[in-house]
Amino acid sequence: MEKQEVAAKIIEYVGGKDNIINAWHCMTRLRFDLKNKDLIKQEEIKNLEGVMGIQFAKDQLQIVIGTSVHKYYEILMEMLPLNDGQAPVKREEKQKKDFITWFMDMVSGVFGPIVPAIAGAGMIKGLIGGLVALGVITNTTDTYKIIDMLASGVFTFLPFFIAVSAAKKFQTNQYLAAAIASIIMYPTMVDAAKAKEISSFLFAGVIPVPVFNYSGSVIPIIFGVFALSYIYKWVDKVVPEAARTVVTPTFTLLISGFFTLTVIGPVGIYMGKGLAGMLDFLFGISPIFAGFVMGLIRPVSILVGMHHAMTPIALENFATKGWDMLMPMMFIANLSIVGAACGCYFKETTQRDKSIVLSAVLSGILGITEPALFGVLTKYKKGFLAATIASCVGSAFIGAFGVRLYGYITSSVFSIPAYIGPYFVYAAMGWIIAFGLSFFLSYLFVVKMDKK
Repeated sequence: MEKQEVAAKIIEYVGGKDNIINAWHCMTRLRFDLKNKDLIKQEEIKNLEGVMGIQFAKDQLQIVIGTSVHKYYEILMEMLPLNDGQAPVKREEKQKKDFITWFMDMVSGVFGPIVPAIAGAGMIKGLIGGLVALGVITNTTDTYKIIDMLASGVFTFLPFFIAVSAAKKFQTNQYLAAAIASIIMYPTMVDAAKAKEISSFLFAGVIPVPVFNYSGSVIPIIFGVFALSYIYKWVDKVVPEAARTVVTPTFTLLISGFFTLTVIGPVGIYMGKGLAGMLDFLFGISPIFAGFVMGLIRPVSILVGMHHAMTPIALENFATKGWDMLMPMMFIANLSIVGAACGCYFKETTQRDKSIVLSAVLSGILGITEPALFGVLTKYKKGFLAATIASCVGSAFIGAFGVRLYGYITSSVFSIPAYIGPYFVYAAMGWIIAFGLSFFLSYLFVVKMDKK
């Protein structure tokens, strides 16, 4: 079945074009906001060629495709009457979500599409870190400076990437969203924050505009674009149609830009620090306990598609501390999922099923665990339990020894060079524990016990 045919069937089985409010994708999943969930034909979607599984995260439909998801998405965009974020569209009334659910869904939806950019830059950071640790190059050479530019550009100007992705998520104008990012990233603001000579500017000598360095920040621009989406819609409604081309963007930028600088930006900065503080609180209680909690949460969060919600915390740690202990635990969780899938291999009896497991394991080693989760571990629930147990144990182990990273990277075998340094031995031991324990428990639970 051709991809065009599969995409057409997906549209049909989710209730047709008129039932789709919005569609986007992350690394492996097509994600839909739908008007009526009762129109979804789940079994038909699952049986489509190329579909690995289907998942609901509250009101969001997620169809697991794999690493070729972007190809299906491009075809879908040609078929769907969506405006791709160039102008506001009418929002359908939907059931209200609690703030935590809404926030996690929002962050996951925004970060999914930009993961390739930050993952690619993160891998370069990991490479340069490994080369410096091995003494191949030093951070004073031109070679280092050039590689550092390749790696650090994305993270320095991260608000721009987030702005465009958030505009698609919130269905508003991408270029005005990028303009909001340019406001908070303007050198006047960034340089003042770095100089640390003033805490705020004064607008009209009365209204304070707090000074912060928004480089690499996450939450301020997300909420800034969220506010923009409503301000644009409101301004567009009150401005006469004949004047909308010029007047609407002008007033939208004035209002949303000033609101972001004075309220949303500062609140977002403190929210980011608050999220990182919550993680610090867990590690303050006990690094072992914190590792156990993170190991418990991670496999489930991947399963429901909310794993990107952890990314802002890691990025906040890199921006403020220069290092992070959360991402090594993400790698531990990935290896636990891969090990559990390997254990399930011995349960399969047909060559086709065995090849599915091997393909899922290879994908997991490369950092994409959805095939292992949806293709293997949702079928063998005890295998998923084995992965979760191993993730808890492995994460608690590396937490006890303070294993950390100094730059954002993907959780795959290619990220190993980034660990070279004083924590490498403990990280390697954690990897062995995670993979070995999950394999053993999965083989025991799924293969041995099921045969009894």
